[in-house]
Amino acid sequence: MEWDRAEPTNIKLERKGMEVCIVGGGIIGLATAWYLRQTGHSVCVVESRDAVGLGASRANGGQLSYRYIAPLADPALFSGFPHWLFGRDAAVRLRPRLDRAQWRWLLAFLGACNHRDRAASIAALAQLARYSRQLVGGLAADPRFDFGWRRNGKLIVYRERRAFESARRGLAPAATDDAPQCVLDVPACCRLEPALARVASQLIGGIFTPDEEVGDCLALCRAFERSLRAGESPARILLSERAQSIELSRGRFRSVRTDRRRIEADACVIANGVLATGLLRPLGIDLPLYPLKGYSISPKVVRDEGVPTVSVTDQYRRMVYARVGDRLRVAGMADIVGYDESAHAGRIAALTRETEAWFGAAVDLSDLQPWAGLRPATPDGKPIIGASGIEGLWLNVGHGALGFTLAAGSGGLLAAQLAGSDLPLPDSVFAIRQAAPASARGAAGARDLRRCRSAEAGNR
Repeated sequence: MEWDRAEPTNIKLERKGMEVCIVGGGIIGLATAWYLRQTGHSVCVVESRDAVGLGASRANGGQLSYRYIAPLADPALFSGFPHWLFGRDAAVRLRPRLDRAQWRWLLAFLGACNHRDRAASIAALAQLARYSRQLVGGLAADPRFDFGWRRNGKLIVYRERRAFESARRGLAPAATDDAPQCVLDVPACCRLEPALARVASQLIGGIFTPDEEVGDCLALCRAFERSLRAGESPARILLSERAQSIELSRGRFRSVRTDRRRIEADACVIANGVLATGLLRPLGIDLPLYPLKGYSISPKVVRDEGVPTVSVTDQYRRMVYARVGDRLRVAGMADIVGYDESAHAGRIAALTRETEAWFGAAVDLSDLQPWAGLRPATPDGKPIIGASGIEGLWLNVGHGALGFTLAAGSGGLLAAQLAGSDLPLPDSVFAIRQAAPASARGAAGARDLRRCRSAEAGNR
């Protein structure tokens, strides 16, 4: 910890392999730092908050849901678009702003709401999720990583017949599944999870996936931090320090300038979520990211038998319930409202009402621990993982609501890309050129070159 209290100074990382600076101390940045260090690199993590994991990683839904990785972009959303604008408790809520970035993202998002793009995103995310699951299994078996991991299964319950039948038709064939999913009627749902008895009359059935997992994302962030600080050549974790600019020399990455110092390194990975857009725009890298604000409450459990032991998702409300330690994590909703991180009272009230209706006095609703976080989303739901187009500068951003699920796989993939070693899965689908709106690609090249040259000239 001595490093964090040291006087500001320009630093050069101690050499071991490559010297890599990671901007962002959330679950994506820390997983990236961990796997880079595992492959022999010296790492430094720069985080603007006073502790790791306090942004979008802090109190997410807690589900490590490797099979349910479909993006938000869906043709079915068109029918519900008016409700986005006017519905008080809509699962997705849009508040139009005089913000060019919002409208640009929204138009690209609506353009991705087609069956072809959705299928392509699901296929890409499924491969990354499978790889992430392998790596999380290794972390869960390591005594250094105590983050409340459990393989407790996931039950999605349905209130609408049409949605339930559609989900049944979309199940993977049992012959190709290691842990076949089960279609359950309402009595079977209640036998599997007795805590659903209060709402049984509202349900028409459910689908249970027995091998899904749950964990505490913030606890994993802290475990990464402890492990990175330990051992030979410990990582440097710089807290309460904001990256202000990326400096270039001869067209390649040279250093990160923070509000306290300059950090020189061989390479840099940008993994600071929605803050990445402002940091990279001066270099001509216009990331198609926009925040989707999510919410959660975490009331304390006061009666174990009254809350679910499996993870439960209410498909109609798009809300998830997961036991995380001695609390019930209740999360959901997506607000497209800009960069406001405040926990909107109406959204917290909606989560509270549903929790009371489902689980009553089994939780202490006077102790909610309300939270809101800005999840960095791309229009088609695929994260951007790989080279930025500037030598030595790498990207690991845009995971939306799947950051916890995909973090380990994204960190492992980025480490393999940077090393130039055999890749664990195809990576071209996560390249930045795939994320840029097609209409913007033509003019972007010349503009980006001018900006890069201008930024380089300013750093000489």
